[in-house]
Amino acid sequence: MHKVLLYYRFTPIADPEAVRLWQHLLCSQLGLTGRILISPHGINGTVGGAADALRRYARATREYSGFRGMDIKWSAGTGADFPRLSVKVRDEIVTFGAPDELEVDADGVVGGGQHLQPHELHELLAERPDAVLFDGRNRFEAFVGRFRGAVVPDADTTRDFVDLLDSGAYNHLKDKPVVTYCTGGVRCEVLSSLMRSRGFAEVYQLDGGIVRYGERYGNAGLWEGSLYVFDQRQTVDFGADAAVLGTCAACGAPTGGMGNCRLWSCRKQVPVCGACEPSCAEHVAAA
Repeated sequence: MHKVLLYYRFTPIADPEAVRLWQHLLCSQLGLTGRILISPHGINGTVGGAADALRRYARATREYSGFRGMDIKWSAGTGADFPRLSVKVRDEIVTFGAPDELEVDADGVVGGGQHLQPHELHELLAERPDAVLFDGRNRFEAFVGRFRGAVVPDADTTRDFVDLLDSGAYNHLKDKPVVTYCTGGVRCEVLSSLMRSRGFAEVYQLDGGIVRYGERYGNAGLWEGSLYVFDQRQTVDFGADAAVLGTCAACGAPTGGMGNCRLWSCRKQVPVCGACEPSCAEHVAAA
């Protein structure tokens, strides 16, 4: 049985290169593949492999003092979810392009939004009808799945969020409760702190992200559609009855699938049905 692990931890790391070498050796010995980023602010990873090897990996990784108690999310894998193993040191474990704005301590991000468990999200929305769900992912991820009624910023990359916030495009939300959400929670740790430092008065983050919400409510809650993931699976569903929100860029059919545009020079992610080769709309029109 193969699985995929998704995890992060914000904690000060004095020697990111030493952690990188340890993580690379550990994964190599266990036959795991995936992507792991390490910075002075912490670790962010998604790895795949045999279930037993991943259990050993999780135990060993949590033995590092800063990673004890780290939340690790499990999902079904295929055994070919990642083409290789990549373990790198970066300035940020989520690339907002603002490493100097982020402060972390042993408890995580300093000044981030208040964490909400999935049921607490429902309670807040019931008590505060002016609350706004704010998608912290890249825009294309919302093509196939998003929270009902959420604000989806026009962000092609995570780096775009700083400019969007600084532009004043969302200043009308500064006096409202804003709940940020993303795949597993890591992007919202940073995004919520960036929003608070820019004057958003009441900022929350969905603890564990869409993944934990989907585990709790499946397709019976506020989430609609498929969840985009950054591996060979492309998308995952929280049950067979998932709503279909995407529209195939090639033929216009409803779809919950995503794929890389077939043109090497494009590199865009587009919705695509099983019968079509992924192509961006502009390339379809020009064909």
